[in-house]
Amino acid sequence: MRGLFVTGTDTGVGKTILAAAICAALAERGERVAAFKPVVTGLDDPPGDWPHDHELLASVANAGQSPNDVAPARFGPPVSPHHAAELAGTTLEPLDLARAARAAADGADALVCEGVGGLMVPLTTGYLVRDFALDLDLALVVAARPGLGTINHTLLTVEAARTAGLDVRAIVLTPWAREPSDLERSNRETIASLADLEVATLPHARPDALADVGRALPLEEWL
Repeated sequence: MRGLFVTGTDTGVGKTILAAAICAALAERGERVAAFKPVVTGLDDPPGDWPHDHELLASVANAGQSPNDVAPARFGPPVSPHHAAELAGTTLEPLDLARAARAAADGADALVCEGVGGLMVPLTTGYLVRDFALDLDLALVVAARPGLGTINHTLLTVEAARTAGLDVRAIVLTPWAREPSDLERSNRETIASLADLEVATLPHARPDALADVGRALPLEEWL
């Protein structure tokens, strides 16, 4: 499959917005883009300024997917995927998730897959988000916060990815301010140096302007 796997250093770091911006930018230039997220949790919580993850991704991908096509496993409680499945009396099956991702990619020019939480989050006993990324064999892009603490979280994520053999293409700090602080600029430079990776930035975005911010990302290099 041609595509990207978008992970994050933690939950709530902007990986869904990054994944949606990538989808929107690729679709804008005429590519047929499929989106995928193996599991969505937290549907019991009402959406805020942004739709639920699978709804947002379905709205910007252009491969004819419904939100339920984007995320085959969906749960109400805002907990880790393996625990959400336990609460629902079920178990997530890695082979089924991988088949669903490949089916989503069938006929598309690119697949943008968003992980759940960080790489070390379990989808089920003995099977992490990292394992899912390896099974799909997609290059990795890491979403990270720009502020205090991000150096440690980001370098740990990169190390966990590389140790497993994942191909890390870039780190994206988001949301990136129009006038970043000295700390944020230093974090970007330090992460780039220590990880030996390109560190891109994604500014604050609106749901109706995702292609605008995604267009500035070096997607050809990543793909």
